[in-house]
Amino acid sequence: MDLTDFGAGAQYIAGRRTRGSGEPFQVVNPADGGVVQQVALATAEDVDAAVSAAKAALPGWSSATPGARSEALTRLAAVLTDAGADLARVETAQTGKPVKLATEFDVPGTIDNASFFAGAARNLEGKAAGEYSGDHTSYVRREAIGVVGSISPWNYPLQMAAWKILPAIAAGNTIVLKPAELTPLTSLMFAAACTEAGIPDGVVNVVTGAGRTAGEHLVGHPDVAMVSFTGSTAVGRRVAELATASVKRTHLELGGKAPFVVFEDADLDAAVHGAVAASLINGGQDCTAATRAYVQRPLYEAFVAGVAELFAAVRIGDPLNPRTDLGPLVSYTHRDRVAGFVERARGYATVVTGGRVPQKGHDGFDLTRGAYYPPTLITGAAQDSEVVQGEVFGPVLVVLPFDGDDEGLRLANDTPYGLAASAWTTNVHRSLRATREIAAGCVWVNDHIPIISEMPHGGYKASGYGKDMSQYSLDEYTQVKHVMFDTTAVARKDWHRTVFGDR
Repeated sequence: MDLTDFGAGAQYIAGRRTRGSGEPFQVVNPADGGVVQQVALATAEDVDAAVSAAKAALPGWSSATPGARSEALTRLAAVLTDAGADLARVETAQTGKPVKLATEFDVPGTIDNASFFAGAARNLEGKAAGEYSGDHTSYVRREAIGVVGSISPWNYPLQMAAWKILPAIAAGNTIVLKPAELTPLTSLMFAAACTEAGIPDGVVNVVTGAGRTAGEHLVGHPDVAMVSFTGSTAVGRRVAELATASVKRTHLELGGKAPFVVFEDADLDAAVHGAVAASLINGGQDCTAATRAYVQRPLYEAFVAGVAELFAAVRIGDPLNPRTDLGPLVSYTHRDRVAGFVERARGYATVVTGGRVPQKGHDGFDLTRGAYYPPTLITGAAQDSEVVQGEVFGPVLVVLPFDGDDEGLRLANDTPYGLAASAWTTNVHRSLRATREIAAGCVWVNDHIPIISEMPHGGYKASGYGKDMSQYSLDEYTQVKHVMFDTTAVARKDWHRTVFGDR
């Protein structure tokens, strides 16, 4: 099967590609504005067909043994490995991310996720069976929830497809995934890889459509038992509202505004390099990207100077060039949104470096054709300013000073979000306090960004609830059932007398 053959359509339903019934839509390469693929978007009727296929596949897949599901996911990891170069190329074309990031981060991370959930499928945890009442044997079953409706974002299309699909199907569910219409191509490739790996038709389905039509219809569909969404907090509220109306289980991974807290005893060189990598990964289009650096006063000026120097050396250019560090943002509209944050910030803060797009890249690439935005460093902003509190979602880092530890941790927690954070210190007591007091689903110490399949990813506060990756994620895609057997064979049980009759 050619995973890159999109000619048959941008929907993947019941094991085959089909055309959507809706309007035509162009998937655009944000590096130069070229059309990568024209697709027909899904309508409500296409969503109905995908949910119907998932519902039909559910009895067979949910009753398959954990070992059978594990073997299928192991085969999937092998198929994805073979398709690695194509996946990286298509991911770069539709998102604009540098090919070195797609090749060394997105693709291997996705393959590792498939391998992890192949193992996790065989590990359904529950309390040990036992006679907890004395007269009964109790045990716990973990069962599939049903058809899962998932919506994934445009920043990591391949990895987010994996994060949604893998735990759901490892637990015996079937799924309908709606990727962002801007970047659906690698999600379709992932679904086709599932078929090639021998996963039954209808277990994994993909509908490419707009949020207000395909997305809302999927979330509200009566045959969808669980909804998983990754995206902005504003849209997440709408998803929760629709899902709650029909009492669906919900899993929401929403926005972030990650603090990067540098204490006075930190390794300055490590913190500077860490801040540049953590703020610029994927063009800053990462919910866990470092966006607010709080630096204790003794290191503040040196930190700002070090970050500015490295920002100026970042190589912007053709994302297919393996030496390019920073490609374009995902779209011209999003580039203008990010630029708007910076332009408004000029009225109340200082743009130290960046904020103006150069015309030529390090490789001579014409940056004016694409949705490029340079690494931008801002200082002098107030804690309650828009650029500090709002989710910019671009290559923009704001640096603010603090004095005592109490102040630094208070500022780190002073946003509605709580997805990720990092603390930079060589003092074990400071690091323990920071990891305890920072309200975020992940807190790194002396690093910022690395993720692993074995550990959970998810937020606090307005960053949502529920976990991706890890055994915790698999558990969320299961229903817990208590089964209880009488062990006495006594017809007239003593507890009956609390309801009728006498002792």
